[in-house]
Amino acid sequence: MGSKVTWSCFIWLLVFTLCCCSLVQSLDNTASDSLNSLVQDFAFKSLIKHRPQTGALYDALLPRNLSGMDVSIVRLRSRRLWNKGANFSYFCIPPRTMSIPHVKRLAIVYQNLGNWSSHYYNLPGYSLISSVVGFMVFDASNVTDIRVRNLTINTMGQPVTIQFPNVTFTSIKTSRLRCVAFSVNGTFQVTLMSSPGLCHSRDQGHFSVVVSLEKRRRPWYLWVIGSVIGFFGLMAVVYAGFSAMRLLKTKRIQAMERQANEDLVLESRWIGNSKLPSAAVTRTQPVLESIVL
Repeated sequence: MGSKVTWSCFIWLLVFTLCCCSLVQSLDNTASDSLNSLVQDFAFKSLIKHRPQTGALYDALLPRNLSGMDVSIVRLRSRRLWNKGANFSYFCIPPRTMSIPHVKRLAIVYQNLGNWSSHYYNLPGYSLISSVVGFMVFDASNVTDIRVRNLTINTMGQPVTIQFPNVTFTSIKTSRLRCVAFSVNGTFQVTLMSSPGLCHSRDQGHFSVVVSLEKRRRPWYLWVIGSVIGFFGLMAVVYAGFSAMRLLKTKRIQAMERQANEDLVLESRWIGNSKLPSAAVTRTQPVLESIVL
């Protein structure tokens, strides 16, 4: 009965833990989605306010509680994106790129989260060493429509180049640097960095440069001391084991000898000045035979 109760408690605890982990992940994704919707609204409001020209980049005016974050927007014709691509902000979208579904005009919203990067994006086992930057593509056929439609892009296999300026890599080994891409569906992908400060992607989303976290290495002499202590400790354990076995064997022999002495009963007799054990002597009593004449 006790074992059944223990297993039931363990299963409920496991289910509760998994539910909590799923809840935390959904909360993180919800926060990122809320941020994207918020900056999208501010970007399109700025676009409407400026009566934009096609191909001009405009900065969005953000509230004070988002200070440290930069958002900009550009409106393009799909034909121009196909012929020339788009080279704005930190991104270079190559030519022969088309939107899915196809629209006549589209808008690209660029983000630089600045000091808000680690608040919205975090990668286990890695540390952000650059701001999280990103871009999203929307239908801009009617910018006054509050229901702006999200679009995806097809680069025909060509990479989108992301350049990270203002990042110092001199004190970090290149082998530890990684590019990370956070997709709009909440997943992420870590890839090698081709050159310092340069990453590539084939889709929209958010991007950053990260460095793998390594455990601090101990000095070599500590490893030597630890090995010597471990060796002598092992030898001490082996010696103690053999000593215990020998003592146990000796005790067993003594017990056997004591048992044998107790089973054998000997009488003691004085021979001279010494008292020595002597076995009892049993002699057959003589029997007289009757002679029949």
